[in-house]
Amino acid sequence: MANNQMDFNFPKGGVFFIIIAIAVIILFSKSTVTIGPGEGGVIFETLGDGINTEKSYGEGFHIVAPWNRMIVRKVRQQSISDEMNVLSVNGLEVKVNGTIWYEPEFENLGSLIKTKGEDYERELLDPAVNAAARSVVGRYTPEQLYSSKRDVIEQEILDEVQLVLKDQYLTVKRVLVEDVKLPSTIRIAIETKLKQEQESLEYEFRLSKAKKEAERQKIDAEGKAIANKILSESLTDKILQEKGIEATIQLSKSPNSKVVVIGSGKSGMPIILGNQ
Repeated sequence: MANNQMDFNFPKGGVFFIIIAIAVIILFSKSTVTIGPGEGGVIFETLGDGINTEKSYGEGFHIVAPWNRMIVRKVRQQSISDEMNVLSVNGLEVKVNGTIWYEPEFENLGSLIKTKGEDYERELLDPAVNAAARSVVGRYTPEQLYSSKRDVIEQEILDEVQLVLKDQYLTVKRVLVEDVKLPSTIRIAIETKLKQEQESLEYEFRLSKAKKEAERQKIDAEGKAIANKILSESLTDKILQEKGIEATIQLSKSPNSKVVVIGSGKSGMPIILGNQ
């Protein structure tokens, strides 16, 4: 019985070409980088001086030398939130929850990463924000932190952070103090005080309103009294008689049954007898 054997004649140069193709594919994949929306990149030159600070790469497709590396970071506006333990002006520990909006300077992204590292938020931003928050909050009492000074505190923290980060290639856009947590005993005491102050203001408002109403009624009564006095002084006997005569004439024209007696009443006023 004969054995059937199949011989495959693979070209000797085929293996070489396959190896070359695979190497080209790997080399191409390592030489291409796509930077997404809102991102920027800088080149780390392995055989050179490290981070190239001269050029930042924007969104899109880029080709780099395979021995170099593209470092891609977000360059759009971003935010981080944190809870900080700080002391008020009287030494009371409070917790401040805040959010920071910041943005790396795109054109200086290489300098930022070269001087502060890829994790520049932790190395640069966090210490600056914490230092500013402690400095600003330490100027105020718990009552001010809890109630009326929130907007002022936000602006002062922003001003201090911007001052610290000046020329550091990182821009802070806004600071938002979301919550100030005080010890429960202090918070209850402040809320009670604020409630009492509100009730006092409401009571003063009611007293003021009642006083104004009393003054209005007094002025109204005095005005009526003066009007009545003027009217009384102006009604002489002759005027009353004239008014009586005018009324008698009007009554005589009425179709109702009546008897009018002229000059029989007091002060010569007519007396009207009869039914409707």
